[in-house]
Amino acid sequence: MRTRLDRPLTAVTLALTAYGIAVLYSAGQTDVPTSAANLWEHQLVWLALGLVGAGLMMRLSPRLLEWAAPGAYAVGIVVLLVTLAFGTGAGTAASHHSWLTVGHVRLGQPTEFVKVIVVMMLARHLASRRAPPSTLRELLVPCAIAAVPAGLVAMQPDLGSSLVFGGILFAMLFWAGVRVPLLVLLASPLASLMLAFSPWTWGGWVLVLVILLVVWRPFVWEAVAVAGANLVTGVVALPLWHRLAAYQQHRFLSFLNPELDPRAAGWHIIQSKIAIGSGGWLGKGFTMGSQKRLAFLPTQQTDFIFSVVGEELGFVGVMLALTLFFALLVILIRIARKSPDAFGSLMALGIAGMLFTHIVENVGMTANVMPIAGIPLPFFSYGGSFLVACYLAIGISMRVAREGGDLLYHEA
Repeated sequence: MRTRLDRPLTAVTLALTAYGIAVLYSAGQTDVPTSAANLWEHQLVWLALGLVGAGLMMRLSPRLLEWAAPGAYAVGIVVLLVTLAFGTGAGTAASHHSWLTVGHVRLGQPTEFVKVIVVMMLARHLASRRAPPSTLRELLVPCAIAAVPAGLVAMQPDLGSSLVFGGILFAMLFWAGVRVPLLVLLASPLASLMLAFSPWTWGGWVLVLVILLVVWRPFVWEAVAVAGANLVTGVVALPLWHRLAAYQQHRFLSFLNPELDPRAAGWHIIQSKIAIGSGGWLGKGFTMGSQKRLAFLPTQQTDFIFSVVGEELGFVGVMLALTLFFALLVILIRIARKSPDAFGSLMALGIAGMLFTHIVENVGMTANVMPIAGIPLPFFSYGGSFLVACYLAIGISMRVAREGGDLLYHEA
């Protein structure tokens, strides 16, 4: 049977890929030697592998993916454990254990593929339920599915990628029908952890939480568990801060005030803001960005590639990229809505949640509205593992879209 493509998804994905490779090519055009030179050629090789992977995913039945999800999840956890024990780092993340390496050859970052596997596993679990989870106890299993790989990734340490698992989890729980108040209570300990840097701020949050508990009236044991979790995270926030690596502390502090350390921790943000701000409406011209050409902009081929867009193509180029990303997310949500079964719908929405988290964090950190987390921008940042994983996710979405199309066709 001939494979039908979802034309809007195909068009937007290819447009983003072409845009990304063009910007990656520009990132390598510098007046001083950098590691970004010619990386766009390597990205084309990874693109070819990604297209093959997407084609394979399109030919796999969702029923097969649902059946294979537990085994794939188990393998993914084992590979993350092996990576944590024997993995290597590279570039600015030389101290990380994120890459699997054989000899001197880096095979890739398993984390990027585990994100897609977690989407599959969460979709299987949530789709198997007769009703959406309605208590915190019923959320323990889906939270564990996301928390185990997130914890292993955080230990590499790669806090940015670990946050993506949280984005996937909350997006899929919402789509599965979990009530918003329950999601707020689930996320409240994280809010306490982030706000505990100031006793007054944390105290204000606790007061708001108490009011919400009174208004929403959860089960007594749920209210006690939520209050206890917020108390614990508020107390351990300071010890956890001291356990962070120095560069992680500096990243957060530079987010609050880049001028505290303008030549080290704050350098990334300052140079990114200069690059984006200098682009104006139309930019300085393709390949002509001065911050990029003089290599003042750090990791311009990966974490800060969106700054290259802002500097060289200006507001128009930025809005074009954001419009394409928005269209991609809308298309994935449309596919999720039209899916004939819960498993396919949850997979498409989980993929949208994964990409959304990457987009928001990456674009936000280049504009200094989010802390630097070191996660790539889909279809733009250089990285074979992430590009292939993105295309595997798109291939799965294509198959889900085809299943929905087949249903509509037969009904007609």
